Amino acid sequence: MSQPRLRVLLPAYQCGPGMGSVSQIGWEWYSRLSRLASVTLLTHTRNRHSLEAAGAPLPGTEIVYVDTEWFAGPLYRVASRLFPKSQHAVFLLSSADFYLFDAMALKQLSKRRSEWDLIHAVTPVSPLAGTRLYRLGIPLIVGPWNGGLASPRTFPDLMAQDSSWLYPIRRLGKLLDRALGCTRKASLILSATRSTDKDLPKNAPTLRMLENGVDLERFQPSTLDKVPSSADPLKLLFVGRLLPFKGVTLLLDAIARVRFDVPISLTVVGDGPIRAELERRTQELKLGQIVNFLGALPMAEVAEQMRSAQVFCLPSIRESGGAVLLEAAASGLPIIAVNYGGPAEIVDEEIGHLVSADGPEQLISGLVETFRNIAQNPELWRQRGQKGRQRAEREFGWDARMRSAMSIYRRVLREDEVHA
Repeated sequence: MSQPRLRVLLPAYQCGPGMGSVSQIGWEWYSRLSRLASVTLLTHTRNRHSLEAAGAPLPGTEIVYVDTEWFAGPLYRVASRLFPKSQHAVFLLSSADFYLFDAMALKQLSKRRSEWDLIHAVTPVSPLAGTRLYRLGIPLIVGPWNGGLASPRTFPDLMAQDSSWLYPIRRLGKLLDRALGCTRKASLILSATRSTDKDLPKNAPTLRMLENGVDLERFQPSTLDKVPSSADPLKLLFVGRLLPFKGVTLLLDAIARVRFDVPISLTVVGDGPIRAELERRTQELKLGQIVNFLGALPMAEVAEQMRSAQVFCLPSIRESGGAVLLEAAASGLPIIAVNYGGPAEIVDEEIGHLVSADGPEQLISGLVETFRNIAQNPELWRQRGQKGRQRAEREFGWDARMRSAMSIYRRVLREDEVHA
């Protein structure tokens, strides 16, 4: 006899396809979980246009919108003007709107608590986003959360450009959590990284789960031969926001050093406040013929760029997660990343290589040595790309994530019944 369909309240403050990485996470949870459970999506009204354009509400689901745009809009615009080069600083200041959203949602849903078996709050993915929805009296799961990553002290100049002096404001999030009681009252906290584990109370009920997944149908390996040769320059790809801590300046310096030893090219996909600076630096280094800036692209075109590349490089010095690394792995690309934060937990010698995070010179030298190693050992790197695809199929796919989530839900509900 089949089990009854679970009724899930799915708070996703950020949710919508093509609206950014965290919003994409919200959309993946909503669109895929709705195939396995009865889902009520709770989200911000700013997401309505994107959701409706994608066909939402999806069959058998409901969407509850909460409108705080009168507060969130001006707050975001002020934060963006104050910190034009720091995405993280803008996020920290703008996150104040989440607490208003959460309070209004609690009031809006207080008379409907009997309609759901459990709550799973999936976005924001930060431990700053402690919800009070446990007050509905329903088992609460939060996460996967990703946070608590300290700023690297070995890159002071780059981190200063990212307004890292604002990062201690995250401590206010812990104080708010203590006051609001989310981590005390949650039935389970899904934690994405070791740094997140350390940032949570020691007695918090946690389970490891990456906050990101990958669409294995969209991101697939190319059938082309990806082994670089003297007649075929090594095709590097970077995808991401053009922000100081993403390390693209360091990548350009590394390419300038190695270009006469290793035939090489770089495609940069993404936009951001330092794009003009990067393009100027490219010309200063006389790399204009081998570095191509494409700007921001739709996800389908990003997937096509990955199928055309041979190696993916993410030289970010402060990356807490790594959705783009999962996409690269699914695309059969070996990965070069920095031995710090989220990439250090995703990338190993089986699927790529991590370069030193001990400082700019060490990172640049590590990239140069890695590019030379690829040229000398192309078959080894091709095999790393194949292993990456296998790992993506085994661990990173969204559908596998949903099946795991359903098992977790039923376990939490059983435990809740025992303790009731």
